[in-house]
Amino acid sequence: MSANAGTVTDAEGLKALNAELAASLDGEFTSEYADVNGVRLHYVTGGRGEPLVLLPGWPETWWEYRKVMPALAARFRVITVDIRGMGGSSKPESGFDKKNMAQDIRELVRHLGHDKVNIAGHGIGAMVAFAYAANHPDATEKVAILNTTHADRSYYKFPMLPNPGDKGPHRWWLAFNQVADFPEQILTGRYRHIIDYMFGLSLVNPDAITDRDRDVYAQAYSTTEAIRAAKGWFQSYQKDIADFESYDKISVPMLGLAYGTFFEYMREVFPQQGTDVRMAEIEGSRNYLVEEQPEAVTRALLEFLG
Repeated sequence: MSANAGTVTDAEGLKALNAELAASLDGEFTSEYADVNGVRLHYVTGGRGEPLVLLPGWPETWWEYRKVMPALAARFRVITVDIRGMGGSSKPESGFDKKNMAQDIRELVRHLGHDKVNIAGHGIGAMVAFAYAANHPDATEKVAILNTTHADRSYYKFPMLPNPGDKGPHRWWLAFNQVADFPEQILTGRYRHIIDYMFGLSLVNPDAITDRDRDVYAQAYSTTEAIRAAKGWFQSYQKDIADFESYDKISVPMLGLAYGTFFEYMREVFPQQGTDVRMAEIEGSRNYLVEEQPEAVTRALLEFLG
């Protein structure tokens, strides 16, 4: 990679970097843009076959799927999207509730000439994928939810101060991203610190996400505008929870893909959220399973999607 991902901060530099990263993948991938639902979305696409939309999580971008995109492109037309506020996509002041972000994807799908798609998401992207299937079942073939459930009332019970002996991460970043202005003040130009923290918390193998990869993510999040936009995903949780309570069960086939204890949790709650639910456990990973266990994730997706 000729561009220095750690120093690219302007829009044109980011555009060039995304084009270069896309071209580096096997499968004739290209970096593209579309204006839909009042937002400009960046996406990377390649391969042939039925359309498969991939949505990334925080603090990553479309580059999260780099290890699985070539194999999936042998079977599908892969469309990996920087969701509203992420990476190469525009960063508006509002519209970060997951129902509206699902509308972003619905309009992108229509813009690309597709009536129905398979869709998969991780983290924040998983919430958008779930909202897509809930709000647009006629435009959904199958949906895969990777390691994150849609925000619900259980989010109100996350402790600010964990009890002694509590297992699992203390989700302080959910509250941190609710704070006005302060994250921008301390993280502008320094987002690599939080990226390293999150990966250090959840990677079994720290080398699964290289220093170069972390630079790619850091340059995507380190501007004041990018930090403000990323906060929007978290600040919309109250509306997301209200929307979730209005949804019927997901009517299309749904896959829950997760690790260890979270796999057990998803296996318990997903039958309450869908009518045709399947589960697959990914071993040797925690939250960042797409990057840490790409072969297992690819295999599970291909088995589910057919």
